[in-house]
Amino acid sequence: MTDQQRTGRPRRRPVSHLRSAAGAALLAAALAGLAGCSGGSGGGSSDQSAPDRLAADPLTAVRNAADITGRTGSARTTTELVTESSEKKAAFTGTGGYDYVKRIGRLEVAVPPGAATTGKIVEVVLPGTVYLQNSGAKVPEGKWVKLDVRQLPDGNLVSSGATDPAAAAGALRGVQKADAVGTDTVDGVALHHYRGTLDLAKAADATGGRGGDGLRMGSQTFTVKDVPYDAWLDDQGRLHKVVEVFTFAGVAGSKEAKDQVKVTSTTALADFGKPVEAAEPPASDIFALKPTESPK
Repeated sequence: MTDQQRTGRPRRRPVSHLRSAAGAALLAAALAGLAGCSGGSGGGSSDQSAPDRLAADPLTAVRNAADITGRTGSARTTTELVTESSEKKAAFTGTGGYDYVKRIGRLEVAVPPGAATTGKIVEVVLPGTVYLQNSGAKVPEGKWVKLDVRQLPDGNLVSSGATDPAAAAGALRGVQKADAVGTDTVDGVALHHYRGTLDLAKAADATGGRGGDGLRMGSQTFTVKDVPYDAWLDDQGRLHKVVEVFTFAGVAGSKEAKDQVKVTSTTALADFGKPVEAAEPPASDIFALKPTESPK
């Protein structure tokens, strides 16, 4: 972790733009060393009127992906988050799953060298809420920090080292452009590849409820409003993989290219319908932070 990140001062402090009182540790842990979906009300829609087959129109197909995927019940998830500034690059990988019926997911994110914490960050996500374990030195071992995504300027789209699988899919509800690229084979499955841009504010409106909170926070923070994406859907219209590229100002208020931090988030889903083990931590294991305290 650099001296710049520890101070949190805006001058030449790439992560300071995303800091908040309770959420600072997430960025410190997940983005440390850089010089720089919730469906419906959270994670998947039960709207049975949505199509269960891939729509012929690319825009409709991609926008429907979150709802169709949500009806699978659950899925195994792998994630990758690559952060790049003008001075450094770091990659975070995670594994876990999301239960669209219970609207809860769990991820274990491997922390790269140089971060404020070591080993892995365990993350439990619900609509509008994230629990973190091993998020910083001030949090006792085995304890969890509970945060409202509205406390995080990026809405937890990048700050914990992984994008909430429900939010990654939910962002596609805000797709504004979709081009059919072709058919690719991913893990032995022929998938339809689409590419375009999405609007997180529109995605938040389309998602609604607490599930839209994180998307709305991200829409207000990221400097590139037309978020590029690539999505791979099967013949049912289910989302198998999505890559979204988020950009924020590493130097607060700067629009110069050299001061921007790019975060490429990849979320892959598989084993649809397979049970997922995820539960909220018990109240006795929650470590309460003071309003102005950071876990790091």
